[in-house]
Amino acid sequence: MDAPEHAPPTKGEVSANKAPTGTYGDVMEFNNKLDVEYNLPITSNRNAKWWYSAFHNVTAIVGAGVLGLPSAMSYLGWPAGIVVLVLSWIISLYTLWQLVQMHEMDGRRFNRYHELGQYAFGPKLGKWIIMPPQLIVMIGLGITYSVTGGSSLHNFYTIVCHKNGMGECHSAGLSVWIIVFSAIHLVIIQAPNFNSLSGVSLAAAFMSLSYSTIAFAGSINVGKQPGAVYNLNGYSKSQGIFGVFNALGTVAFAYGGHNVILEIQATLPSKPNQNTSVPMMRGVYIAYAVVSWCYFGVSIAGYWAFGSNVMSNVIFSIGHPKWMVAMADLFVTVHVIGSYEVYTMPVLDMIECSLVKHRIPNGLPTRLVYRSLYVCFTGFLACTIPFFGDLMGFIGALGTGPTTFWLPSVIWLVLKKPGKGSWHFWACWVCIFLGVLVTIVGSIGGLRGIIADASTYKIYQ
Repeated sequence: MDAPEHAPPTKGEVSANKAPTGTYGDVMEFNNKLDVEYNLPITSNRNAKWWYSAFHNVTAIVGAGVLGLPSAMSYLGWPAGIVVLVLSWIISLYTLWQLVQMHEMDGRRFNRYHELGQYAFGPKLGKWIIMPPQLIVMIGLGITYSVTGGSSLHNFYTIVCHKNGMGECHSAGLSVWIIVFSAIHLVIIQAPNFNSLSGVSLAAAFMSLSYSTIAFAGSINVGKQPGAVYNLNGYSKSQGIFGVFNALGTVAFAYGGHNVILEIQATLPSKPNQNTSVPMMRGVYIAYAVVSWCYFGVSIAGYWAFGSNVMSNVIFSIGHPKWMVAMADLFVTVHVIGSYEVYTMPVLDMIECSLVKHRIPNGLPTRLVYRSLYVCFTGFLACTIPFFGDLMGFIGALGTGPTTFWLPSVIWLVLKKPGKGSWHFWACWVCIFLGVLVTIVGSIGGLRGIIADASTYKIYQ
């Protein structure tokens, strides 16, 4: 149920609603007060089961980015591509485990990623270290998934229209389909918390497994194409280098679930005899088993079938049989609807925290307004910059690079202080080095690709 609307504090209560500027303990006490009084989206329901975390994680991790992995492989090649896939899987699982283990620590629950960052780096610095890349990922994914959802709806309509013998289909442009996709969210986004999204998230998780299987089977079905080559001979040296940079960002984009992992774990109840990390990791291991099948299967099969000619979305390269491609497009649409909502919930929580701190009630009327405006905002930007492949690389590197591949290890070193004789110490530094490298080069490659596409693309088609 929606939280009842709270009246703004009286003049005498204003000081109680001002964010503290003192110690981290003051900040946490203040945040807990807001959680209790205002039923904020992340913490208003803590009755989730461990299997909720499984499909929430599948929905968050196995995103539409899996369909871009064959394209990333086309720049990396077989040996380097396999190595990057394996390393990214191992490192992301390790850093995810670190975050889950730090959710409950020193008698506190860190229900939000930035709260853990504030505990490690201080109230002010921690927020500035964590929130910018986290927001880049969550808002960026909202934009990217709007592009993906619109593209998939457009492709589905075109296939079904021709298949039914309706003659030439006069489909509206991509922008219109992005608007249709966004309109769906005007309703779903009113869900008050993560647990109220459980049905949507379950459907999305099933769809991600389904379209990944279709991408794998479709690639095997069409077989190795005559023009499939496994080199970059058709590219200039600069195109190859920047393509590799963007490919690293695309792989990073595929592991964005860390940005919502603590927020998902916050929905699990604390028990005297069991840390929430136990049920949470059950869900994580199931999610990563699905990740293994989807990522490795789609990457290898898609690259094998199309080589360097594979498109940024492998489904578009498959092309036939038409009914299978149409199903995949429909499954992708359902999945990105769920993923959009999962990544948006922490953003809504941040907005509501800010609203109540400024004495603005967070009841239904307020939620209807600001959540609808948020959907319109991401939809507008999706219509403006619909570059799916380059968006994956840029957002993946600039946002997911830090929050997934190296910030968890930095926080672990600060809070856990492992000795040099511990393997965790060296594992953390390997994650930090590789993660920073991906962040830098992936951001360069993705930004360069966006600039190149923008020079030839007509907006608002």
